Amino acid sequence: MNGFLPMSLEEIQELGWQQPDFLFISGDAYVDHPSFGPAVISRVLEAEGYKVAMLCQPDWHDLRNFEVLGKPRLGVLISGGNLDSMLCHYTAARKPRREDKYSPGKAMGLRPDHATVVYARKAKELWPDLPVVIGGIEASLRRFAHYDYWEDKLLPSILVDSGADLLVYGMGEKQVQEIADYLAGGARGADLQYINGTAYLTKDLSLLENYVELPALEAIKQDRKLYARAYALQAAEQDPFYGRHVVQKNGSQYVVQNPPVLPLTEAEMDFVYDLPYTRRWHPRYDADGGIAALEEVQFSIVSSRGCFGSCAFCAIHAHQGRIIQARSHASIINEAKKIIAMPEFKGYIHDVGGPTANFRHPSCQKQLKLGVCKDRQCLFPEPCPNLDADHSDYVSLLRELRALPGVKKVFIRSGIRYDYLLADKKQEFLDELCRYHVSGQLKIAPEHVAEPVLACMGKPGKDVYLKFVGAFNKKNKEVGLEQYLVPYFISSHPGCTLHNAIELAEFLRDTGHTPEQVQDFIPTPGSAATAMYYSGINPFTGKPVFVTRNPHEKAMQRALMQYKNPRNRSLVLEALHLGHREDLIGHGPKCLVHPHYDDDRPGREYRHGAAGGRTGRPASKFR
Repeated sequence: MNGFLPMSLEEIQELGWQQPDFLFISGDAYVDHPSFGPAVISRVLEAEGYKVAMLCQPDWHDLRNFEVLGKPRLGVLISGGNLDSMLCHYTAARKPRREDKYSPGKAMGLRPDHATVVYARKAKELWPDLPVVIGGIEASLRRFAHYDYWEDKLLPSILVDSGADLLVYGMGEKQVQEIADYLAGGARGADLQYINGTAYLTKDLSLLENYVELPALEAIKQDRKLYARAYALQAAEQDPFYGRHVVQKNGSQYVVQNPPVLPLTEAEMDFVYDLPYTRRWHPRYDADGGIAALEEVQFSIVSSRGCFGSCAFCAIHAHQGRIIQARSHASIINEAKKIIAMPEFKGYIHDVGGPTANFRHPSCQKQLKLGVCKDRQCLFPEPCPNLDADHSDYVSLLRELRALPGVKKVFIRSGIRYDYLLADKKQEFLDELCRYHVSGQLKIAPEHVAEPVLACMGKPGKDVYLKFVGAFNKKNKEVGLEQYLVPYFISSHPGCTLHNAIELAEFLRDTGHTPEQVQDFIPTPGSAATAMYYSGINPFTGKPVFVTRNPHEKAMQRALMQYKNPRNRSLVLEALHLGHREDLIGHGPKCLVHPHYDDDRPGREYRHGAAGGRTGRPASKFR
């Protein structure tokens, strides 16, 4: 064998197996790297003595493609992939994407929409007696009734649509070990309903005690505001130390979410990441040019997981938890040595981090005994007085990595929270960051500057961002380096009015920044911002939130962020007129656009149509 888990009947026979214990069906191509969930879960099971075969991106049009590796002995495990399959397929404008980095040669069309649902139905059709367990980000964040942006409708729990016996939410290593042991001991699907970190369907709640019931699917369909209520209720129960069972009626059945699992200890984290990953895509993809997603992480190291930043538009904290879990220095150094030994390694470790690179320990000490606070965030609206803002361990780790023979540079690319950095009184990390860990440009994510929008996002104010910009520039001048910040901003986030979008455009003008890329808000399942988008209510305050849903209005907000682009001129002009900000149209230094559509033909009439372009109808002359 070539070190990979088997992907073909020939590879299974080469290993001498009569049949696999588990068949893992994935919407992604098989990449044996710890940044890819299917590889992690399968390697964990392998380490526990189970035989796992990988069935990746099967052609779902023919049921026979699901039995090519034979019937597994214990069950079928299913993941839609590292991303939600709908996000893989469609843009914020609901248009098909041109490439899929998790497929060989970036080819599109190798997985279906709602991949987890399609695969689970096929597995149940083929082997109705086998337990089918779904997991991964798609299943995890669609475990309750949820809004699907691309279909623009409310969908039931993915358990209902898929017919799966059990859903694993969160990262899943602990749950899958327990599931495997139960099944190996003779348990069936219905016997698995007592495992923390899982969810299941039932018609009988009589044996359940101390649970929280969410508004039912049918009730939410009648009243969108109940979606925000449902989100707030379930979000309050996602802590492993005090979270209760959460129940929601979907049709004639109830979704029951068991309490979350405890965070992994350092030893457990080390166990997961020390497994014998080849750190490569399976050789069968060589002829297609391999898997592009690996290139971004092949020489990167996951040092931690979890995030207490809790940004409203992000669901990482809902999937990985708010309590930081970190690996030991020894485990990370050992992985770095494996990377250094790879023939393709050129001396550059591309990243050492996690969802937020500079989160290396829980935000306060009480979390490992009592859990996170139910009624407050660690960093928003300002850092908690109990926040342990200390980068000492991270700085020490980075120094050890830099000292390894063969390492030229260690970059930090997974993003940092600059408000957390500024809260560290020692400021040692900023010095080390600028001296050693920036590749000319550092990506940060202020996301917006208007206070109402930042309040909905759960992000710090503009003044905090500007304070960091000043500190970063001062430090670079001090160390004699010319390095730049690349800020990321989101358009059309819930709470963002046209006036707020114009305010952001003015800020970009005043700071001299022109974003090369703009992220239009995408309401992905499982996030607080999606609850705002669908319901028009902030789930944490209960107050109404302005939401931009019209595609043309969204296009105007997006265009304002790139107002210098000639292609955006008509949209920007329309936005400024609608916002009664004609003072920003002209030739002065504070103006965003010139008054004429075509600068090469002064005096040309700009004709304003409903879509922001030129029309054949009479129009106002914007001078």
